[in-house]
Order: sequence, then structure tokens, then C-alpha cells
Amino acid sequence: MAYTSILTEIRGRVGIVTLNRPQAMNAFNTVILTELFDALEAFDYDDSVGAMIVTGNEKAFAAGADIKEMADASPFEMIGQGRVEQWDRIRGIKKVVIAAVSGWALGGGCEFAISCDMIIASETAKFGQPEITIGVIPGAGGTQRLARLLGKNLAMEMVINNRTLSAAEALQFGLANRVVPLDRYLDEAVAFAEEIASRAPMAVRMAKDSVNAAFETTLTEGLKAEKRNFYPLFSTEDQKEGMKAFIEKRKPNWKGK
Repeated sequence: MAYTSILTEIRGRVGIVTLNRPQAMNAFNTVILTELFDALEAFDYDDSVGAMIVTGNEKAFAAGADIKEMADASPFEMIGQGRVEQWDRIRGIKKVVIAAVSGWALGGGCEFAISCDMIIASETAKFGQPEITIGVIPGAGGTQRLARLLGKNLAMEMVINNRTLSAAEALQFGLANRVVPLDRYLDEAVAFAEEIASRAPMAVRMAKDSVNAAFETTLTEGLKAEKRNFYPLFSTEDQKEGMKAFIEKRKPNWKGK
């Protein structure tokens, strides 16, 4: 498929989507959002891809939404366009998605990064929700995901008082998994994704679903969800291969079945 606002490639078993609106610091407009989720869904169905990365450029992962597109919109127009609802497509992705963040991840850029499964940040990465400065609030999950990731107090400060987190702070507070040098951030993300792609595919999917369940429900219901994902894995060829390889002290040969 030909895209106008993103670039896609496959390195090894890693599908990479690069946001490509440098003139707008990769701000999310309708086109780039549609292309981004289309590309992720295509990689999700591609058996040659074991994990995915979304990245921008060194200066900006994504500097929020394209304000020019929504400045004069009415509530009915915003609802009718389905702009916010489109973000829910990320929740349907079964494979692991890693955000490789350098430079600014603001507004929608921050919201997208934290909706991914993990974040690799360069030393220059900065995360923020500045919507309050233009008279609105985050509308694509920022208030909810930040509170779950960082706790109420810090989330409040970011959303209400426009606090920006440095890469070091993002690592300290658990927003980022790793902080790496600027000149290696994408390579480090690819190596991380390759490691994940080398795992048993069905187990990875079940693991992702189970961890996400912890943010959606009570502990009791979450434990039930974990069991629902745990037991069926014993019907897979990969479970038999993995345990046999462990006993035989060799590397397993995963088939994704």
C-alpha cells in the first residue's frame, strides 16, 4: 500500500512504522492517523512480523494533534469525524507495539506512545500533555493512561499544569522502559523488538492480553483472565516444543501454533 504520511519497512521480524510529517513535527492529522493504524493492522496480520515499532525522527516523535484541523470544529463535527474513536484501533493490535521516542512526544504524541506496549526513549525525549494551554484536555486516553501509569498526583500535574517529563524522569517514574543514546535509539528499539519476536508468538499475545487486563478490571477478574489465557496454551505445539526444549537443554523452534 502506498502511504503519504508514514514510511514502513521490515527489519528481520520487526515491522517499523515511521511517522513522516517532519514539516509539522509529525503532528497527527486525519491522514497520518488512518495510515498509521492501517499499517499496524497490516503488520499484525503478517506472519513474518513478530513485533512492531512506531517512531518519528530525532527532533519529534509526534508533537500532538494538527490543531488547524480542529480549531473551528463543533462538538458534533468532532464526534462525526470519529477522530478520537480512531485511537481505539491500537487496542485491537495483538502483537507487541513499541514506541521508539526521540524529541517531543506531546499531546496526541504522548497519548499514542503510552498506548503502545513499551517505550524506548532517546536521551532527548520529552513527554507532555499541553492541551490545557489551548483550552481543552487530552481526548485520546491521556488522562486515563497517565493516571494508571504514573499515579494520580503526577498525572494531574501533567494534565492540569502542563508538566513535561524528561527522558530520565520518564524512566524514573515508569513511563519508559529504557533510555538510550540518541544515535542508537532506533537500533536499540529494533534489537529489543527482535528479542520479543524470538519468543513463542501465541504466548506473547496471551501475555500481552493478560497484563492489559490488569488495567481494565479488578484483581479477581484479572486473575480469571490470566487463567483463560494460560490453560489454552497447553493445546499449542509451541508449549510442547518449549517444555521439551527446556528438558533437552536446547533452544526451542517456535512455529506459532
